Amino acid sequence: MDFGIFVPQGWRHDLVGIAPAEQWQTMNALATAADAGPWDSIWVYDHFHTVPIPSQEATHEAWTLMAAFAATTSRVKLGQMCTCMSYRNPAYLAKAAATVDIISGGRAQMGIGGGWYEHEWRAYGYGFPAIPERLGRLREGVEIMHQAWTTGTATYDGKHYQVDGAIVRPLPLQEGGIPLWIAGGGEKVTLRIAAKRASYTNFAGTLEEFDHKSEVLRGHCDELGRDFGSITRSSNFNTIVGATEDEVSDRLEAVRARVLPYLGEEETTKFIAEYRDAPAVGTPEQIVERMQERARHGLGYAIHYFPEAAYDRSGIELFEREVIPALG
Repeated sequence: MDFGIFVPQGWRHDLVGIAPAEQWQTMNALATAADAGPWDSIWVYDHFHTVPIPSQEATHEAWTLMAAFAATTSRVKLGQMCTCMSYRNPAYLAKAAATVDIISGGRAQMGIGGGWYEHEWRAYGYGFPAIPERLGRLREGVEIMHQAWTTGTATYDGKHYQVDGAIVRPLPLQEGGIPLWIAGGGEKVTLRIAAKRASYTNFAGTLEEFDHKSEVLRGHCDELGRDFGSITRSSNFNTIVGATEDEVSDRLEAVRARVLPYLGEEETTKFIAEYRDAPAVGTPEQIVERMQERARHGLGYAIHYFPEAAYDRSGIELFEREVIPALG
């Protein structure tokens, strides 16, 4: 199993209390520490407004961060989980991603999905089309990016996107183009797009749900003549690790106390509930056992989000010492 780590960018109220002038230093320090550590990749989210509620707190833009991290790191892969297809013209996005790949020496990844956060869609003037249209845009955008990265130009006359000889040069350094991580578990459209073009999928849920989505993906692969085993299945995990269960509880309470002034009691309770009984919340031994079970079900890549990252790295360091070596 390989491991990625999210760099906090504010979206989940994970830079609160840090002055804006100091936030880049905080993010970059975490990225460079991951680059020097056992992580295979670093990740950010492609969002504009904070969750679980929109607020005036920082949310740094994903692809700007990609370019910056490309210049300040030297080894880790660089991903977004996940880029919203409708937020950028796909030919432009292909061009921007190719530039990041060049800057990074061939480390860019393309996490891509249909998008869901209605508040920021409407606030930024994108409307909020129904799911079939969002997934239609995803399907067309993936084809445009694939064409651009493999031929250097893109011409496509689709229902949602039209490009006519868009030149994307230089090509990405990675042979065959930037790896696509198709995010989401939609069975009829998203997983079929993944079966056709993805190097990685990313979907969550219980083990039963993971198994079901995997079999749907396998079915699409069989129909398209694609080797199911050539696609790495990944999931994201909210992660808090402590040496003892009491320490885990203390860390959870510290997160709760930090966000409470910004979210209020009701939203904070919901926020913390996402961590209760989560697979990657616990002692190292507990997390290893749960992740080993997921590995037996075919999970090949785990991307971990540590809500403490900008304030306290000791949990990350414990994970690096005791969890990754047991699973990597």
